[in-house]
Amino acid sequence: MSTTNSIKLAIGADHAGFEYKEILKAFLADYQVTDFGTHSLDSVDYPDFAHPVASSVEKGEADFGILVCGSGQGVAITANKHQGIRAAVTWLTDIAKLSRQHNNANVICIPARFVSPELAKEMVTAFLETPFEGGRHANRVNKISC
Repeated sequence: MSTTNSIKLAIGADHAGFEYKEILKAFLADYQVTDFGTHSLDSVDYPDFAHPVASSVEKGEADFGILVCGSGQGVAITANKHQGIRAAVTWLTDIAKLSRQHNNANVICIPARFVSPELAKEMVTAFLETPFEGGRHANRVNKISC
């Protein structure tokens, strides 16, 4: 994989994921990170942050996206509305790895209310460092888009 400072990341979160987003931004200081918000704990709507992250990845402005909300589900559902996005909710490091290896996921969705900040960091690291296996998985991934 490329050196970390050449990898572009888009990150976003709603109020439930704000603190984790800030932790992850600091953790990912060696990457080029674009923060699409939110920028406080004030209540907001998760699609307002998931759509810009997904669009950034879809347009090739970012290599990968990171989204955080309470359950991970809302941001994943929203991001997956974008044709070029494969957003995966992860709650274990092995799930993060498999989402890359088998599904070529390009957005990781983290459930802040269900994982620790340490686990969130581990999952993001695994996600970013795990390559897509291709092969039989490529055929399956190519069937996802409508």
